Amino acid sequence: MTDGRRPRALLVMDPAHFRVQFQEPQLRRLRALAELADPLPAVSFDGEHVRRQLRETEVLVTSWGCPPLTAEVLADAPRLRAIFHCAGTVRSFVTDEVWRRGILVTNAADENAIPVAEFTLAAVIFAGKKAPFLAQDARRHRDDWSYLERRGELSNRDRTIGVVGFSRTGRRVAERLRSLDVDVLVADPYASADEVRAAGGRLVPLPELLRASDVLTLHVPALPATRHLIGAAELAMLRDGATVINTARGAVLDTAALERECGSGRLDAILDVTEPEPLPAGSPLYDLPNVMITPHVAGSLGSETRRMSESALDELERYLSGQPPRAAVTADEFAVSA
Repeated sequence: MTDGRRPRALLVMDPAHFRVQFQEPQLRRLRALAELADPLPAVSFDGEHVRRQLRETEVLVTSWGCPPLTAEVLADAPRLRAIFHCAGTVRSFVTDEVWRRGILVTNAADENAIPVAEFTLAAVIFAGKKAPFLAQDARRHRDDWSYLERRGELSNRDRTIGVVGFSRTGRRVAERLRSLDVDVLVADPYASADEVRAAGGRLVPLPELLRASDVLTLHVPALPATRHLIGAAELAMLRDGATVINTARGAVLDTAALERECGSGRLDAILDVTEPEPLPAGSPLYDLPNVMITPHVAGSLGSETRRMSESALDELERYLSGQPPRAAVTADEFAVSA
């Protein structure tokens, strides 16, 4: 589209996310690029008013909370040409009908990977020093530091870090690990050995990675094929004292198997995601001194989410100037990614 006309755009997302992601600079830029439909934002596709707006809409700008784009909804959107998502996965609302109609879809998963990779790097460094678990010990032992000796060697040098999944986040984690004096192994059936090497890692089969890793960090999407990818057999391959980090999705890690390994004291864990999420109040993982649990905070929050809004606006601007998108989501990629 290069005729200079501003397309009609409908924003569809949860109002709380809208308020954080679209502050005055983002709204000013959006209004310069598109004619905004009312309401701002829409929270559903129900109701005659929203349906009337949808019939004139060429562009959807979406984020968390967007309802599914069913065939019925899309039947009321004959002019819809593009969806610019201000968050990561579009799996919750993009349907087969979207692909059938050839609608352009982009997301901001690359931008969302940035804080996750930052969090993971911090978790790896903390794992090497056993910092979260020593903090638990400090609460219990107060003025007695003899517990230090029970945690083994506390170091981030000459360690092996196993990165499972050379995803957007996994790649960034491997690149950031270059700041440490560690070996980085990567397991991913879809990854290129050359690309992994360029990021600072070495591509190996999963069993080899598991047997060698001092720290295991997970970066695979939640798909039927990846459910419990790391289960009892895989955890058993890890060396004693290894730390499991999960900032991906809870379902890729077998919670019951992890409870047994951490409960025995053989493995430690840093978990930002769990299955289920949150864990039941009675889960033993809450009380184990060698487990750190955070409430799904690694991904974009607060001002970080505006990085994703700005990325979506970049894509809208490219669309208007006739340039190809940088972060298009395709039907083929949809089958193997988050």
